[in-house]
Amino acid sequence: MQTAAVRSEAEIIENAAGAGPHGAPLPGIEAPRSVAPRDARELSRQFFRRLAVLEEGTPEHQYARNTLIEMNMSLVRFAAGRFRGRGDDMEDIVQTGMIGLIKAIDRFEVAREVEFTSFALPYIVGEIKRFFRDTTWAVHVPRRLQELRVELAKARDELSSRLDREPTVAELATLMNLSPEQVVEAQIASNGYNSSSLDAAITGDGPEQGESVLADFIGVEEARLGLVDDFHSLAPLMAELSERDRRIIHLRFVEEATQAEIGERLGCSQMHVSRLIKRIIGRLRQGMLGELGCA
Repeated sequence: MQTAAVRSEAEIIENAAGAGPHGAPLPGIEAPRSVAPRDARELSRQFFRRLAVLEEGTPEHQYARNTLIEMNMSLVRFAAGRFRGRGDDMEDIVQTGMIGLIKAIDRFEVAREVEFTSFALPYIVGEIKRFFRDTTWAVHVPRRLQELRVELAKARDELSSRLDREPTVAELATLMNLSPEQVVEAQIASNGYNSSSLDAAITGDGPEQGESVLADFIGVEEARLGLVDDFHSLAPLMAELSERDRRIIHLRFVEEATQAEIGERLGCSQMHVSRLIKRIIGRLRQGMLGELGCA
């Protein structure tokens, strides 16, 4: 494939993306961000194949990785569009999504036989969701109570200044024209706005006072916990598959049988098995990413 954005191989060698010991030089991309999505998919495959054999830290490895990032930035903007209108700066959301894209590039393996777009989007969306989780309320609180929290803070400041002490629930209720129960509910909801730092010292009366932090009493993060939502989303899609399709998926991804071995069991060619797997994965991908508008 040769486009206006692709330079000659000779130019690439001159620009630190030379052939090296692992094969022909990579195609030179003059403006990676302007490469059309269809071209980007094919070029990404070439770059990932070379990236897998290049030594990390070399100029060619850096060139390949950086080009992959820039060529696939459209994926980030596509995913970020889902979160438009939440009140946050879109550029902040895009920058956060870029973290997910970089993680996906560093973890992708061509041998997975999965399109990079379907592999990367969950990383990008997950990173953006964490951004909203970490920059908004620590727990989900109804909007009514979020608004009431603001009014409660104003009332407390006013009464504290007037009485020269912390106001009681009854006094706050009178000023805000609410019931004491509603004031207490708002006070509890306020605790969901800010969470304690995991590095905050835990004080006590014992000899080790101030030497422990909250993180010492919390279990480590389970790396596979983030897959739980994906499993729940995938389960009903798997149930909709035919018995043969489910068997093929089980053989390929649970028993880790090769396509040739699957073909022998089903009585068909390896090429036919390859087409079946691509069709099944495409259907599952469409279901998983349907809310993003992907086909």
